[in-house]
Amino acid sequence: MKTPQQVRAMVDGLKQLYPDGICSLQYKKDYELLFAVRLSAQCTDERVNQVTPALFARFPTLEAFAQADVEEVGEYIHSCGFFRAKSRDLVLCAQMLLSQHGGKVPGTMEELVALPGVGRKTANLILGDVFHTPGVVVADTHCIRISGRLGLTDGTKDPGKVEKQLREILPPEESNNFCHRLVLHGRAICTARQAKCGMCPLAPVCDYAAKL
Repeated sequence: MKTPQQVRAMVDGLKQLYPDGICSLQYKKDYELLFAVRLSAQCTDERVNQVTPALFARFPTLEAFAQADVEEVGEYIHSCGFFRAKSRDLVLCAQMLLSQHGGKVPGTMEELVALPGVGRKTANLILGDVFHTPGVVVADTHCIRISGRLGLTDGTKDPGKVEKQLREILPPEESNNFCHRLVLHGRAICTARQAKCGMCPLAPVCDYAAKL
């Protein structure tokens, strides 16, 4: 288990590398982020950002999404993969946001995971980025891989267990941005194929680097 000083060194190290620490998905409205995260499942954020401008221009309001033809939505998001399920979820989600939440994205875990296609990972991202809720952990593939390598978790691949273990050790006010920075770090340095430990400022406190 890492000491609080080691955890702080990791938080500060990533903050220096990636000062912004923001979600790489592009959006202007809260529900657009919710929809973009749904599209990002088994798909890269880069691809989603290529698709959403035309999608959001064609359906510029939540009402437009709620009334949209599912097949037409699918044509816009086809390249994101699993487009049939995703397009159905977007339309149903828009309808539910209007009918049950007054056209607003809800701000609790329970309400968010009740929406079509929304799991804990998506809900945590919304809670962190939209509502700035402290202590949220977005346990995506980068977070799971790198937190295990660093020794912040016991190496489990279970998202729920990773979320729980990181919540216990990360400073609540840092956890959301820390997870965003792990994504950036996972693309640039600590990639799935190769961890470039020689250029990583976290190497002195990293379990993976210590074994090399």
